Amino acid sequence: MFQQIFSTDNNWPGLILRLTLGLVIFPHAAQKLFGWFNGPGLSGEMHYLTQTTGLSTFTAVMVILVECGGTLLLLSGLATRVAAVGIMGLFIGMIVVVHYKSGFFMNWFAQAPAGQEGFEYHLLVIGMCVALLLTGGGRFSVDRIFSL
Repeated sequence: MFQQIFSTDNNWPGLILRLTLGLVIFPHAAQKLFGWFNGPGLSGEMHYLTQTTGLSTFTAVMVILVECGGTLLLLSGLATRVAAVGIMGLFIGMIVVVHYKSGFFMNWFAQAPAGQEGFEYHLLVIGMCVALLLTGGGRFSVDRIFSL
């Protein structure tokens, strides 16, 4: 089981997928945890998740930990498949709890009120996570140490 989770070969797609996904999600995680990039910070995000979306405090903390921790795992290539499953579950949850109500499309033309975004971006993230589950972390990943 351990070998299956960490196994990867020296492939470029795994590297490209995990770095792209990690670099795109990192600013969002930093907004939530640290308040960087004009984000709400931990207290603001906890308020949003518990008061606006109705998540329990435990679930809200797990959402933030999965997003932040999963991003770091992806960028390093450590436990890439575990990170991909966590982020995939997180983004499925985002669709189910918040974004399905707004339809498929993002609010590209500012026609919907602020915060009402569709789920097209989320599907891209889920697709990248599925690809990472199949390929592993690839070239230059910490997982490669366990695969040698």
